[in-house]
Amino acid sequence: MVIDKEMFKMDYVEKLQTMFAEDAIDASPLHQYYALGALVKDYCSKPWIESNNEYGKNRGKQVYYFSMEFLVGRLLNSNLVNLGIKDVCDKALSELGISLIEVEDIEADAGLGNGGLGRLAACFLDSMASTQVPGHGCGIRYKYGLFKQKIEGGYQVEVPDNWLKNGNAWEIRKESKSVEVKFAGDVHLEVVGGVTKVVYENYQVVRAVPYDTPIKGYHNNTVNTLRLWSAETMEEDFDFSSFSQGNYAKAGENKYSAEAISQILYPDDSYEKGKLLRLKQEYFFVSAGLQSILRNYKKKKITIKEFHKHIAVQINDTHPAVAVAELMRLLIDEENLSWDDAWYITTKTMAYTNHTIMAEALEKWPVDMFKRLLPRIYMIVEEINRRFCNEVYHRYNGDWNKVNKMSIIYDGYVRMAYLAIVGGHSVNGVAKLHTELLKHQELSDFYEFFPEKFNNQTNGITHRRWLLNSNEKLAKLITGTIGNEWIKSPNKLEKLMGFAKDSAFQEKIQNIKTNNKINFSNYVLANYGTSIDPSSIFDVHVKRMHSYKRQTLNVLHIMHLYNQLRENPNFDMVPRTFIFGAKASPSYYIAKQGIKLINTLANKINNDPIARDKIKILFMENYGVSLAEKIIPCADVSEQISTASKEASGTGNMKFMMNGAITIATLDGANVEIFDAVGKENIILFGLTAPQVIEYYKNKNYNSYDIYNSDLRVNTVLNHLINGFLETPNNEFMGLYDSLLSHNDEYFVLKDFDAYVNAHSEIDRLYRQKSIWQQMSIINIAKSGIFSSDNTIKKYAKEIWETPPVNIKL
Repeated sequence: MVIDKEMFKMDYVEKLQTMFAEDAIDASPLHQYYALGALVKDYCSKPWIESNNEYGKNRGKQVYYFSMEFLVGRLLNSNLVNLGIKDVCDKALSELGISLIEVEDIEADAGLGNGGLGRLAACFLDSMASTQVPGHGCGIRYKYGLFKQKIEGGYQVEVPDNWLKNGNAWEIRKESKSVEVKFAGDVHLEVVGGVTKVVYENYQVVRAVPYDTPIKGYHNNTVNTLRLWSAETMEEDFDFSSFSQGNYAKAGENKYSAEAISQILYPDDSYEKGKLLRLKQEYFFVSAGLQSILRNYKKKKITIKEFHKHIAVQINDTHPAVAVAELMRLLIDEENLSWDDAWYITTKTMAYTNHTIMAEALEKWPVDMFKRLLPRIYMIVEEINRRFCNEVYHRYNGDWNKVNKMSIIYDGYVRMAYLAIVGGHSVNGVAKLHTELLKHQELSDFYEFFPEKFNNQTNGITHRRWLLNSNEKLAKLITGTIGNEWIKSPNKLEKLMGFAKDSAFQEKIQNIKTNNKINFSNYVLANYGTSIDPSSIFDVHVKRMHSYKRQTLNVLHIMHLYNQLRENPNFDMVPRTFIFGAKASPSYYIAKQGIKLINTLANKINNDPIARDKIKILFMENYGVSLAEKIIPCADVSEQISTASKEASGTGNMKFMMNGAITIATLDGANVEIFDAVGKENIILFGLTAPQVIEYYKNKNYNSYDIYNSDLRVNTVLNHLINGFLETPNNEFMGLYDSLLSHNDEYFVLKDFDAYVNAHSEIDRLYRQKSIWQQMSIINIAKSGIFSSDNTIKKYAKEIWETPPVNIKL
């Protein structure tokens, strides 16, 4: 269907009238947005129906991506671009006296994720639709997101992220597709007519209601589905008798208990009730998703024993790992398959992506809690573990130490990563270094046992959102220079290599960056009241606040620069604007201290006449996708400084690279592959390598006090944390101070300090050489196409899912 300007105007006016009984000139901005969203969704509807019909009759394979997070960001702009009607929409609305930019700003960021894990899932959905892979997302429709971050007195304050307060323009509630999810209760086995049956009694039922969002592919007819599940009570759960007697709290107990499951992303699991709710969430969406998949599959009238030939389930991190046991339950208890048949199908269906080597993120659940909440699932996990441990025992000639190391259930816990590994056919890391660390360090026993399962799939980002949509002027320059093939074939960006030394092209690149920086400076002044210099180096560190990501190293270096300026106000340095954005987990004390430190230092330096023209610090409140889309196009320097061996991949590093920022990095995660792509002249490397870090951990021969006592710079900045220099109580940052000294600097901040200072000196030197800097920037853009999630998804589809593309015809 071709949509021209007049048709769009007519459709939009009609939509405003039918939805709100208003003309365009009278409609509020909110109504303008919702009418536009509804119209765009209408334009997606026919190809959405055709996609579902084709998948229904096509006996090929469909992929279901199970994830606790889908950080999709705003969808209006990307849907307009993918439909190919953004310019038409812009002109049509303009003639009606409506600004598309202002309407786009009405949309709230969907509160469905926290960081890289959720953003990766969103990029993958976009790329599956754009590369015509029949793939869908499955997650939870959180009423409130992680939290909305406020900064008060320099401290992070968490307030509810009520992103649904005005509704969601993109979702469709599918009441008829609801399923029941069962918790707790009693389970026992009975033999009836020689057949063992499972009897499940006294359980609690939660109703799972799906909300579907269309995921439109770029300039094709594919529309896949993001299905998010909302937890609701069954009608019979309302205690009418108690309500009638005035006992309102008791009447609503079941309602509140059920609905809590889909209230917030990541409840605080530092206490028992929070842990229990998190486990409930994970089983809730996994069970609902698999029941829905199985129901749709059975409509095709294909034998259940071929399920794995038509369905692929990707477990995104350990949160959905219980899917292994739930599919076994459905196949055995509901479909009456034997254990061996069910296990064969399950292991051929499931695939697991590991996102971390950090022990804190490799989930494990207390056996008592797991067994109490999911009694039938625990029985199945126990049996999976018994059979697997028996295999290990015989493979290693009765080595009980090996059995204990690999057991899914051990020392009172159910280890979810192990369940995902044993219960699937593929285990992938998300960067070359990360995969090697999994194979030879963290999961070496499993790699030895299942070498055929392990593979690498380096993460990617959708270049359409992070370049085409977010940096329109740069995208237009690229298209005008090498053509538009790169939008569908991102590796074509490589053609820009021929222009890296072209002075005229360099000047155009610099002008676009300068314009982006001016626009961002105006945004900051309007929203934060802070004036920043667009001619300064925009040095950006935006990501989840965590000790291993080492925002502290960045701050200590800024303190050192400040000390140099205090000692010598004429100290020669290119002015720097240090931009931070990060959320800390509400219970993560040290991370929250880090946020307070950044804001305290910003207040001191930004108001000091000696330094404020050379250094500015900006902490961006409530960092998320929409804010990232403003920050990334204007960045000169991308801070990717995690302790080597700790970051699985990173995707922010790819987004900044794609927009021409120069990366300062350790050789960690996908930084290694960025280095391989651009060469040592086009990235600033520093610090310990992964083998060196691992060696220090192994030998325990690092003493942070040695550096504190031998490096006057380190001694000075650390003392500034506790001696009143920052004009806060002396114990304000004692936790950070102790983590670096008393607790021996677990993430080697002090060990890498000198190398980091030298790396920043190199940035200062290179930035002064405009031609060299622009050449580096162009090379980074040219080499970034390999990190498009389109490439990643094609690899997943070929190497793990065995899912060919499906061409949807209208």
